[in-house]
Amino acid sequence: MNSQTPALEVKGLSVEFPTRKGILTALSDVSLTVERGEILGVVGESGAGKSMTGMAVLGLLEPPGRIAAGEIRIGGQRTDNLSDAEMETVRGRMVGAIFQDPLTSLNPLFSVGQQLIETIRLHSARDRADARAHAIGLLKQVGIPGADERIDHYPHQFSGGMRQRVVIALALAGNPQLIIADEPTTALDVSIQAQITTLLRTLCREHGAGVMLVTHDMGVIAETADRVAVMYAGRVIEIGLVEEVLNKPKHPYTRGLMGSIPALGARVERLTQIDGAMPRLNAIPPGCAFNPRCSEAGTRCRQVRPALVANAHGSVACLVHDGGVA
Repeated sequence: MNSQTPALEVKGLSVEFPTRKGILTALSDVSLTVERGEILGVVGESGAGKSMTGMAVLGLLEPPGRIAAGEIRIGGQRTDNLSDAEMETVRGRMVGAIFQDPLTSLNPLFSVGQQLIETIRLHSARDRADARAHAIGLLKQVGIPGADERIDHYPHQFSGGMRQRVVIALALAGNPQLIIADEPTTALDVSIQAQITTLLRTLCREHGAGVMLVTHDMGVIAETADRVAVMYAGRVIEIGLVEEVLNKPKHPYTRGLMGSIPALGARVERLTQIDGAMPRLNAIPPGCAFNPRCSEAGTRCRQVRPALVANAHGSVACLVHDGGVA
């Protein structure tokens, strides 16, 4: 595969959930790209669709959820039209996953070595001895001290931070082109969070894999990601370089997010507050989904759903930047 092919391409992705009362649209026209060696942060409130996007890429949508439109390509290969059996060969070999709670990714009945060795052998032609040596090497790479001995320990014998390092090693075991990291630091204390985000950056560069980092924490995004996609009500509303989006946000929602974070050394009377709440899937308003909470909304905002339009520093879906709101 051409090394210039992006690790991930998502184009016009829509995900639906059929119900007795009709179709609920969880994702609508989501498009994003993750280059090799790049970390793309995906941020938004709970219910914005960021984890749903990751699950769709992994082929792990819970029934009756289904991909209704769009394409997903991992390393140039289209995967959204594959069967469950075919996706099982893609997971691990082409895309790895790191989830919030490492205990959900590790089987408590098997040592971490058994789990790593099985994964390595599943996705390569290595014999058991070679796979074990490779597993020890991965544990050393992710910073597990005494890896030669710890490989035979069980998940409960590791701390939370060390378990997450084991999960990262497991995600890398098949040498994937893409890693989906869904809130990988949320369950960890702040000092361990910093270690894990630093580790993700280092391994991303060394292995040349693209990383889609799903989080609600803008601090993690600022420290870890190269670019950031902001999601709201199942759509990408702004995407661009981290420093541009954080320092010069274009969308009113992104500006609200940034204004709600206290800056070190800055003295302010009160932080910005975004009034209201994200709409439920069965009550998304016409026009821009953010319009009921937006202080800049005009007549067109309540009638026209803005497209994601490219600008000099990324893309934004807002009529303020596309023809005006009146």
